[in-house]
Amino acid sequence: MKLTLGTATPGGGFPAYAEAVIAAIREIDPTLQIEPRNTKGSTENVPLLENDALDLALVQGEVAYEALQGVGRAPSPIRIVAAMYSTPGMFVVRADSPARTIDDLRGKPVAFGARGSGLVLLARYVLDGLGLDPERDFQAVYLDRAGDGPAMVQDGRVAALWGGGVGWPGFTAVASAPGGARFIVPDADGLQRIQARHTFLKPLTVPAGTYPGQAAPIQSLGSWSFIMARPALSDEAAYRVATALHRAEAGIARRLAQGKETTAANTAAAAPRAELIHPGVRRYLTELGLLTR
Repeated sequence: MKLTLGTATPGGGFPAYAEAVIAAIREIDPTLQIEPRNTKGSTENVPLLENDALDLALVQGEVAYEALQGVGRAPSPIRIVAAMYSTPGMFVVRADSPARTIDDLRGKPVAFGARGSGLVLLARYVLDGLGLDPERDFQAVYLDRAGDGPAMVQDGRVAALWGGGVGWPGFTAVASAPGGARFIVPDADGLQRIQARHTFLKPLTVPAGTYPGQAAPIQSLGSWSFIMARPALSDEAAYRVATALHRAEAGIARRLAQGKETTAANTAAAAPRAELIHPGVRRYLTELGLLTR
């Protein structure tokens, strides 16, 4: 069986995740061939799935939320195959930056990610909860390639880079550079204000030691990203992918830090509603005892 998997622009978290997943699945089921395809990111992946141009695609949490809930559009018929990982949003600056808070970044050039990335949408929700807007309150910079952001922080073209998650390549690159890095998130009051306005965003923690020089855990807000399927993907194909992902859990975790969150149990727990999970995947999760009939 051959399936296509839409990812995002080179240098970002989605291509790295896809590489780990495909390699882990190849170990346990060589006859299930998944071909990755670079795209502009989550906001392009949803219509590509809807138009049957991809079999599977990686979709960031806020984009998935808007598509499935029908925010500004009709609810999408695409369905969840697996929970990927949780994505707490954060800014990263050089360690020698004078910026300590989000307010300190106002009016400064900030790289919010690739234009098609769901991380850009996450930034809009987080900042909106604080009464801020990327274009109005910052010099918003949008990237052609997600991998371009870290160098822009290092050479001073931008004051900060927005991103999210555990093991995100952009954060790793900035934190690993000479001089190190510092992360900026909303304070406790800000987190409460954001969640009061956007209740689908969940409190998430980046454990201490996740990134070089990060001595303490970081509390932020975010959501779960998903592997999603085109509406017409057969139940047989979805069941087979769910089975392979479950059997490959240890292999995915071994290859990628955030991959340890890609589990059948997290898929059952993270889906907003069971009916939004592909029927073939629901059947597999029910057999595991993670969903009831």
